[in-house]
Amino acid sequence: MSLNLKELAPGFSMLSDLTRLGILQLLARGPKSVTQLCKALKKKQPIVSHHLGLLRMGRLVAGKRKGKQVIYEMDKAALKALSSGIESLMGK
Repeated sequence: MSLNLKELAPGFSMLSDLTRLGILQLLARGPKSVTQLCKALKKKQPIVSHHLGLLRMGRLVAGKRKGKQVIYEMDKAALKALSSGIESLMGK
């Protein structure tokens, strides 16, 4: 497998923040609304929304509108690509 570092770098930078890692950890357990994420992370809505926006731009999470709420879920394919990138860097 040829490793495309330009494609992997943005994903890795998304993982460099504790709030974003916390969001991903929670979404690994299933889809959540911003309200649910705020409560679990004990963070205010603007902060969580900001980090969700970054994760969406990095294509690590996706949001689907459900009435007035947006329900977020992890893009497992994108995270699997990052995992494969790590394995390639390790020579596996």
